[in-house]
Amino acid sequence: MDAAALVTPPYVAGPLRLVPFRGLMLSPARVGNPTTGRAFARPYKDVSARLLRWQARGYVRQDAVPALYLHEYTSAGMTVRGLVGALDVSRRATRAEDRAVLPHEGIHPAQADDLADRMAEMELNPAPILLVHRGTDQLRSVLAEVIRGEPQHTFTDRGEQQHRIWAIRDEATLAAIAAELADSRALIADGHHRYAAYLRLQRRQATSTDEPAATDFGLAMLVDQGTTPLFLGPIHRTLHGTSLDDLRDATQSVGLGYAEHSQSEAVAALSATRLAATDGERWAVIDLDASVREAAVETLHRRIVPALPHGPSSVAYHHSVDDALGAARPDSVAVLMPAPSVDLVLEIAAADRLLPEKATSFQPKPSLGVLIRSLRDEPSGTC
Repeated sequence: MDAAALVTPPYVAGPLRLVPFRGLMLSPARVGNPTTGRAFARPYKDVSARLLRWQARGYVRQDAVPALYLHEYTSAGMTVRGLVGALDVSRRATRAEDRAVLPHEGIHPAQADDLADRMAEMELNPAPILLVHRGTDQLRSVLAEVIRGEPQHTFTDRGEQQHRIWAIRDEATLAAIAAELADSRALIADGHHRYAAYLRLQRRQATSTDEPAATDFGLAMLVDQGTTPLFLGPIHRTLHGTSLDDLRDATQSVGLGYAEHSQSEAVAALSATRLAATDGERWAVIDLDASVREAAVETLHRRIVPALPHGPSSVAYHHSVDDALGAARPDSVAVLMPAPSVDLVLEIAAADRLLPEKATSFQPKPSLGVLIRSLRDEPSGTC
């Protein structure tokens, strides 16, 4: 298999289950600290011992009793709240209607294998993958009741994120959450390769007994996009080895609209059905087919790019407009992209389509070290 090839990660079958675990938490001074990443660096087999030394020094603590955690964090004025638990990855979906977790990007198998090896050596899930869904009214009511109580942890980390964490252990509350999640479908917002690594670990260590293994689960945070949504931002492109004339010819050859405008007009036209492009001197607007339910990034990569008469020799990705414009040249066209809506991404994933690489940017992400899961813990009926 081509090491650069993208493949679809397997689908986890429902019911969607997030179960309690004994959370490991770094001290507030260590969370969001640029040096914290060193604790999870090579040699990976020493990471567990490293954290035990930190625990002895008071830099990390582990809960004695398993819990689901409601984690709220605020970054740059945006507040996100999600349930953090051990995601059950022990069952594979064989039918579309059975899928509980929906990826929307492909993964590199070698990268997923490497991450699985790291987690196995560390005996940890170092950070939760981010999932989004639309919660039920009943689930929102249950979690609103949790928030009315005092959080077990409140702190501001070294990266200036503010955190509040509630540990949920009440059996009735856990049962109510489980019932409301069972029929949910969650979209992977961040962590496609870690998700695939969870599935590899689960397959490697699957047992023939009915007793769950630690690797039947992987750490995840589930965010209700209807209450405290993650921001879905665009990722812009630079098509190296391509001119604006090449882009015009390709666009018109597939039946899409192309017209040159001033910079201000082109930027103002940017929308879900319009792209703006520039070579640093000239500007153009590309009109997409509004009648087709596909993301703008799909149209660009699956219809326009294959029709280019020259290039691209490579594609660069930019999270800011300034970075994209800084790379524009007569032989390198910057294409400013709109962000797809979360509902459209969900629709695409449910239709078993994958978006092109680096199609979405969900923000903000929680700082590293707030909640970690040890693979040394033996799961129980509720993990």
